[in-house]
Amino acid sequence: MERGVVINSGRVPYPEAWAIQKKLHALRSKGFIPDTLWLLEHDPVITLGRKGHRENIVVSFDYLKKEGIEVYEVERGGDVTYHGPGQLMGYMFFRIRGLDEVRPFVRKIERAVLGVLHELNIDAETREGYTGVWVGNDKICAIGVAVSNWTTFHGFALYVNPIKEHFDYIIPCGLKGKGVTSIFEQAGIDDMEMVRELVIKHFARVFERDFREMELEEVLAKTEKEVDHVRY
Repeated sequence: MERGVVINSGRVPYPEAWAIQKKLHALRSKGFIPDTLWLLEHDPVITLGRKGHRENIVVSFDYLKKEGIEVYEVERGGDVTYHGPGQLMGYMFFRIRGLDEVRPFVRKIERAVLGVLHELNIDAETREGYTGVWVGNDKICAIGVAVSNWTTFHGFALYVNPIKEHFDYIIPCGLKGKGVTSIFEQAGIDDMEMVRELVIKHFARVFERDFREMELEEVLAKTEKEVDHVRY
């Protein structure tokens, strides 16, 4: 089993996390760190992926500003998503050998999340033609990855107990007629630390990695060499 790193952070503002993602991605793509899973939460934020449509944000930007919700256009796949407290974000910095491995990589994320949810006795599933993990017609985990220099970044958002009202401000993932649900709604569980432990367990199983937990600062300091600029 190959070694890997897992980083457990608390709540990190999205702009700061976005910048750190790029540093971790560059470190992984240059081989300074092994495959790495970064777990964290965000303050309320809306992100638009490469295929995002602003019309899927159904309230004005002024209203979002009053609510303290910022909007960012990012490199991941997919459309519009909301992130905030009560969502467990998993950013993944893994090496792949070719673009034909992207779809199997996403399928592995789904399998690992399904393992978490099934252990919590939640009847979750994947759906033909859609990315992510679902409970009936409601999404419980959104997935959007990007690849540069044969290294992944961005990842998944697992809905533990998010602020449901904030999803009303968007058409999640641009999918009309679909809803969102959470671990709390389905199983009455609001224990983020327990969910984090289950995520590490099942991602280690599915991706066959022996994860070692490290502090973010320790990982970022793995090399004294300047990380070259990577175009995103």
